[in-house]
Amino acid sequence: MPRSLPLLLLGLVAAGPLAAAPSRLQVNLADPKGRPVADAVVSLVPLEAPVPAADPARLHEIMQQDEEFTPFVTVVQAGSTVVFPNRDKVQHHVYSLSKARKFELPLYNPGQAERLVFDQPGLITLGCNIHDWMLAYLVVVATPYYAQTGAPGSVTVAAPPGRYRLEIWHPRLATLLTREITLGPDEAPPLMLTLQLKPDRRIRRAPAADSRGYK
Repeated sequence: MPRSLPLLLLGLVAAGPLAAAPSRLQVNLADPKGRPVADAVVSLVPLEAPVPAADPARLHEIMQQDEEFTPFVTVVQAGSTVVFPNRDKVQHHVYSLSKARKFELPLYNPGQAERLVFDQPGLITLGCNIHDWMLAYLVVVATPYYAQTGAPGSVTVAAPPGRYRLEIWHPRLATLLTREITLGPDEAPPLMLTLQLKPDRRIRRAPAADSRGYK
């Protein structure tokens, strides 16, 4: 798929003041076989207006349960706090070597719930040094205007009228898709995109009784 998004779909009407009622952009994502794409992050980064700060009282959660991270993909605004509760009966060693944020929660006991602030936009890949099949992604975006696709592959992002950089991320996309767009005072026409996804190379656990094997 070409990286530039169709001008016909994204050539929206001129912007109004940020104080106006929010505009709504619906994005529908599918793979080349027409299957909806879940776990994609769609965000609108303001290009001219100031970005509202993240809500300091809001907590996001990535838990360890059944020796997996849940959810697989989490998106937060830069400046947000994420809690990492261990709801298993075993220790974990949660870590990230990502450029946006490197950290470790070593020998992380059952019942612990450490929290971290992620103040820099970027992709955080999470792993566990004890259970190497455990994998999750934390996408830190520089905007409060974002949404994540579920099983239907469709989201609606609401934002004040203005100029934005549209960003689309998925763990199996080769690169971040971006495009400058302008939102007007009315609802934008739906955006339908086909994503060329790389094969899913995640390590899978075998259906063994102790849930510690591989397949």
